[in-house]
Amino acid sequence: MGMMKEFKEFAVKGNVVDMAVGIIIGAAFGKIVSSFVGDVVMPPLGVLVGGMDFSNLAITVKEATGEMPTVEIGYGKFIQTMVDFIVIAFAIFIVVKGINSLKRKEEEAPKPPPEPSAQEALLVEIRDLLKDRR
Repeated sequence: MGMMKEFKEFAVKGNVVDMAVGIIIGAAFGKIVSSFVGDVVMPPLGVLVGGMDFSNLAITVKEATGEMPTVEIGYGKFIQTMVDFIVIAFAIFIVVKGINSLKRKEEEAPKPPPEPSAQEALLVEIRDLLKDRR
């Protein structure tokens, strides 16, 4: 029973829940970026390169024979995946850079001096009383 309790504590911790939410949002973000790259970036890039459709680029390793399908290396899909990765990496870089700049601004903000402890306040009061006696 101790193992189940430990697992429950682990699974309900805030970090695990935050991580799960991050993974779900990341997967959705990946789909958005893949659509952006495949449907928005790659077609104009293909036109600039001479009307090429990158998704169909492949090297045939072995032609189809009988019931054996053609064996191909789909390097066009690899190029598209690399562009996806670069766009995602850049987007994450921008987000992390923004978060870091916010943290720096937070750290640079002047902090009010800490309240003196009870002992320090008492010493200040004694000092002031001694000054008044003179």
